[in-house]
Amino acid sequence: MTSILIYAGSARRGAFSRQLAAAATTIVGEAGGKATLVDLADFDVPLYNADIEDGSGIPHPVLEFRRLVATHQGMIIATPEYNGFVTPLLLNMLCWASRPSPADDFGAVFQNKSVALLASNPGRLGGVRVIPRLRDVVAELGMVRAGFTTVPQAGEAFTPRGRLADASLESGLTTLIDRLLLASRQQA
Repeated sequence: MTSILIYAGSARRGAFSRQLAAAATTIVGEAGGKATLVDLADFDVPLYNADIEDGSGIPHPVLEFRRLVATHQGMIIATPEYNGFVTPLLLNMLCWASRPSPADDFGAVFQNKSVALLASNPGRLGGVRVIPRLRDVVAELGMVRAGFTTVPQAGEAFTPRGRLADASLESGLTTLIDRLLLASRQQA
């Protein structure tokens, strides 16, 4: 069974990106994958600073996140856009987790990891401005992109059961997740 790590780039309760990550978790399970949904807010991590790393090493929560990345075949990142850019929470975790650690044997945990990118926004563009920036970040980390999807007007996009209300958006997300599962199996 293909394992997929899923997380959102927002810690805000009720964030559309968190709802989107939860919807993706359901679809991964329906497609025969094993989904692990984590909340980046649960990882108490300081802002990346090489002095912290030099002084006391990589923080334990980062090591735990690195373990999760290393033990899953693929990832789904759901993000809002902050002024057209990646959220500080997400960028900070990726910066920390990309650091090689003598405390684990995982090496470059993002290298050749298949990833699907999701964005949501209450506006008509659905977070489309953040996707190129996030694609650049994951490419620099060595991840293999399976594709992306965006969810516009996210305030009305979800049903009370946590699914996407628009059938074409749901279908697009399902197709993306199918591609991710296939790519993740092939990368393993």
